[in-house]
Amino acid sequence: MLRLLPKVLHQIKTPSQIIRTSCSQRSLPILTLFTKDPCPLCDEAKEILEPYRHRFVLQEVDITLPENTVWYDRYKYDIPVFHLNGQFLMMHRVNTAVLEKRLAKLDKEPV
Repeated sequence: MLRLLPKVLHQIKTPSQIIRTSCSQRSLPILTLFTKDPCPLCDEAKEILEPYRHRFVLQEVDITLPENTVWYDRYKYDIPVFHLNGQFLMMHRVNTAVLEKRLAKLDKEPV
């Protein structure tokens, strides 16, 4: 880490660049996919999401695992189900308009 510091400092030319570099680091939102195996609709949804993958981290939750019984009871007839940063987003199919709107809203929030 300390060896990288001179390289980073060499690239930064002004104090304002130091502030922007350290403050502009925004972590990607987490898109949670509640799924099971097999799930053809989930596979289709992941294909539709592929062009957006640079805008979120995809986390898959297998609702059939013993530790996920709460999610199984809630979503067993509705997968795929998506949450964005822990909040319900959509179910059954990917709605790209809804996804884009919520991602844009997150992009506008202060860091």
